[in-house]
Formats: sequence, C-alpha cells, structure tokens
Amino acid sequence: MHTVEIVLLVLMLGAVTGIAARYVRGIPLPLIQIGIGALIAWPQKGLHIAFDPELFLLLFIPPLLFADGWRIPKREFFAMAKPILLLAFGLVFITVLGLGYLIHWMIPSMPLTVAFALAAVVSPTDAVAVSAITRNLGMPHKTMHMLEGESLLNDASGLVALKFAVAATLTGLFSWSDVAKDFTWMAVGGLGLGALMGWGFSHARDIVTRRVGDVAATQMVLLLLLLPFASYIVGEKIGVSGILAAVAAGITTNFADLGRGNFISERMQTEGIWSIMEAAFNGAIFLLLGLQLPSIIGHSLMDAGPDWWKLLLYVLVITVALLAVRWAWVTVAVVRSLRKAHNEGRVTDKPSHLLNLATTMAGIRGAVTLAGALSIPMVLPSGDAFPARHMLIFLATGVILLTLILGAISLPLILRFMPKHEDTEQQQEERAARLAACKAAITSLTLSEEDKQSHDEQWVAQYQEVVGRIIQEYRSRIELLEENLNKTGTEETEEVVEERRQRYIREMELRLKCLKVERDTLYAERHAHRINDEVLRATVSELDLAEVSLTKRLNVSKRAAASYRAAKNS
Repeated sequence: MHTVEIVLLVLMLGAVTGIAARYVRGIPLPLIQIGIGALIAWPQKGLHIAFDPELFLLLFIPPLLFADGWRIPKREFFAMAKPILLLAFGLVFITVLGLGYLIHWMIPSMPLTVAFALAAVVSPTDAVAVSAITRNLGMPHKTMHMLEGESLLNDASGLVALKFAVAATLTGLFSWSDVAKDFTWMAVGGLGLGALMGWGFSHARDIVTRRVGDVAATQMVLLLLLLPFASYIVGEKIGVSGILAAVAAGITTNFADLGRGNFISERMQTEGIWSIMEAAFNGAIFLLLGLQLPSIIGHSLMDAGPDWWKLLLYVLVITVALLAVRWAWVTVAVVRSLRKAHNEGRVTDKPSHLLNLATTMAGIRGAVTLAGALSIPMVLPSGDAFPARHMLIFLATGVILLTLILGAISLPLILRFMPKHEDTEQQQEERAARLAACKAAITSLTLSEEDKQSHDEQWVAQYQEVVGRIIQEYRSRIELLEENLNKTGTEETEEVVEERRQRYIREMELRLKCLKVERDTLYAERHAHRINDEVLRATVSELDLAEVSLTKRLNVSKRAAASYRAAKNS
C-alpha cells in the first residue's frame, strides 16, 4: 500500500472511530483506536507501516503541543505554575532517577543508562487520553488544567532526559554538571526561541493586516499552521528543545491574539482548522500506536521464549512503581502548593485524598512515550546492537496500554465517589462578562448633544426609536443575567424571575426556528434556480453566524434556569 493511501486510511479510521466513540461510551476513544489499529495490522497480510520516530515527532507533536499552548487558559496555567512545574520537571527527575535504579535492579541484563532511558521514555503523560476518559464525568476543571499544563511541559523534559540517557549509553560518558548545564540551555533556549518566533510572527501579521485587513485571513491562518513546525525545526537545528519552542510559540501567539478582536474571519477559520487538525492528529497517533502493537508484542514475546511471562511481570511492576511514585509526589510535594493556592483563592478545588488518587491515576502514558521508545538507535557506534532495545520498546508499550486500561477503569469510579463538582465560578465569570458587555453596549447608544445638533429632528427621532428597541432587548438580557434577582428573598419575585427567564428562552427558541425556516427557504430558492450558489453561500453564512450566537445565548439561559431550579429544590 502506498504512503498516500496509508495516510488517507488512517485519517478515515480516525474520523470513523471518533464517531463510534459517541455510541460506545464505556470505552475511551484512545483504546478504541489502538484496538482498531492492532486489528488491521495483526494478520500476516495486515497493514504494516515502517514507523519513523523522527518524522513522527516532527509531524504530530509540534502542532498538537502548539495547539495545547494556544488553547490552555493562561490565567489558570500561571495561577498553578508551581504545582505544574513540580509535576512536569520535579516528578520527571524523580521518576527517571528512582525508576531507573529499580529497573536496573529488577533486570540486571539491562545497563543502568538504558534503564534510565526507559524511565525517561515512560515519564511523559498524555492529557488527551485523560480528557477522552473523563469527558462528562465531573473531573474538576482546575485539576484538568493542571494535568494539561503538566503534559504540555513534561513531554519536553522526558524527551530531553531520554536524549541524555541515550548519549550516555552511546558514549559511555556521563556528568551531572554537563547534564544540568545542557538541560538548562535546552529548556530556557527552547522557551526563549519559541516566544521570540511567536512574537515575530504576531508582529509581522499585525503589519500586514493593518494594511489589508481581514482580506488575508486565509493566508494568515496557513502561516499560523506552519509556525509550530518552524519553531520545532529551528529549535532542533540550534540544539535547544524544539518541543518547548512549539509550546512557547503557541502561548505567545495566544497573548498576541488578545489584541485582534476585530479580525472575525481569521478567528473563525483558525478555530475551525485547529479543531480539525487536533481531531485528525490525535486519532492518527493512537491508530499508529495500534498498528505497531502486533509487531512489538510478537517480536518481544518470541525473543523471550518460555520466560515471556517475566516481560508481563516487568510491565506490571514498572506501572505500579510509576503510579506509586506519582502518588507519593502528589501527596508530599504538590498538595502543599495546591492547598496554598486554594487558601489564596487561586484554586477552588480543595485537595483531598480522592482528588490526589484521581490525579495519580490520570498519569496515563501515550504517543510521546511510544515515539521516544522507537527513536532509540538500533546500533552503538561500535556497530554492536543497542543493548535491550527490543525489551525497552516492549516495556514502554506495555506501560502505555496498562496505564490506559487502569485509567479507563479507575477514573470513572473515583470521580463517581467524589463530591459533585459544578464549575459555578466559571459560570459566574461568564455571566458577569456578558452583563458588563450588555451595559457597555447600552452606554454606547447614548446620543450626545453634539450629535443632536449636527442632525435634523427626523434623524434624531429615527435614532431614538431604533435605540429604544435595541435597549429593550439588552435590558431583557440584563434582567436574566443579574445575580441579585435570585436573592431578593420573596416567593413572588422568584416566580417573576422564573417566568421572565422562560419567556426569554421561548423567544430565543422561536428566533432559532425562524432562522432555520429562512435557511430552508434559501435552499429551496437555490433548488428552484432563482438564486445562484454565490448568493446562497453569502446569505446562509449570515444565518449561520446569527444561529451560533443565539444558540450560545439560549444555552446560557437554560443553564441559569437549571441552576435556579436546583437551588430552589434544595
């Protein structure tokens, strides 16, 4: 099968499995995709792909980490910077050191530097798999943000540690001072390079769009898609962490986007294209993992012969040790900073034993672990085979599967016993922001004395008539958003509030119904050849934007109504 056909097949399977996961809710999407990949690769004549780890790291990891850095809430990220850094760097260091010695003691045939390499390979976590497992199960938002921040950074720290371990195996030389110096250069240099490239791109984009406006939106989005690849390639060329460069470029670009509120077309295209890329690349990653699974397992078990059960035991011991080290680190080091953040109001979720356990079991390993394992060279400079390479790859793959299975089983159970979590803080912030926006819009409609004098009476009368209608609509939204309406204390007022809210919901539903009728009519006009495709696209696009806005406002009102009824019943 040609490479193009393989790529198209993987993308198609990624989309199909994503749809299937909506119906098979009991099994996380990553496990479904790994299983499908293994199924189509298992037969003798199945699909087999030559896996190039360097190409994999270049094509898949930079855009996904760039997108994570671009999307992750920066306020929460910096508010929880200390626990995130403790997990992303401190835990990786402890894992590599402690687990490396444990693996070497358990498997004496594996050299210590190779054991450190294996420990470094299994140290990065995969927040994508955690999100797929915990979707709609009540994982606290701040905890999920912390796990995303950890995954964002420990991919780089784990791969850098792997690079040092492999270099020590190849050369036979190792120096803690050199490691500390090189690690600092790679980390700080990668972050600095990514920030510089993100800032440079944003500055150049502002210069161009200041002259041509939103006309060049499509070209700007295309250049934005190439930015993570450029950051990664340049970082690797100059000897710093390309992964951290991609992360820093995403964060910097997001900050620059805060000043581009008027570029609507560019923003909508960017959101759409990143959603598609993330879904396609995440699906492809786990499918490729599944495609490699039969050959990795088959070769390793055949090489082990009658002692195949020892390999499975090693996987179990390494996984248990990983989770034990993670639980101890979270309990001893991370909880203290989380408790301090909670007392200062930066984190709403109070640390608890169940939350610590959920954070521990969320330490799922994924695609970066597989890519790191397969990136280990096959031979030493002397020409001899790299020691215990096949065993290392098998153990890393086994840890990926076992952590995925354990997470899929344990996380839903743990979250079920945790207190029901509702992100009321985020809802209140959203409501307050909408309220401020409505009041600012009303204030902007005030007609100044200078405007009254510069226009005739008919213009002023028309203006005031239109303003009256617009203000009435804004006031109806303000009445539903103001929180103090639910705190007046009288039953009559509560009933009035609920009746007003239901009337507003009915209005939004009727408006949506009218928009759908308009759209159906436009398509009927096109079928009757009374308008052409260009007119159809332009008019339907306007209706689509209006429907998106109305749908979001309707959902906000329904959530508020549901919260009110729940509070009243309790």
